[in-house]
Amino acid sequence: MEEGDLTSQVRGLVAKNGKVLVIRRIEVTYRLKLGEEHREAAERVHELHADYCPVAKTLSGCVEIETALEFV
Repeated sequence: MEEGDLTSQVRGLVAKNGKVLVIRRIEVTYRLKLGEEHREAAERVHELHADYCPVAKTLSGCVEIETALEFV
């Protein structure tokens, strides 16, 4: 992994709704390799990104979405 690389791991939690499985929550963990001098900016962006993410906006109110940011 080189500086500036971003990877993510996504986990969906499902439950039964009658006879159908539905997604109840999506957990996303972002892993970012970044110099310490950029950490504060990356944390600010992470705090705001869901407000500008088309997927998060589409699913808002239907599926809970949790995100975490890890620095490597």
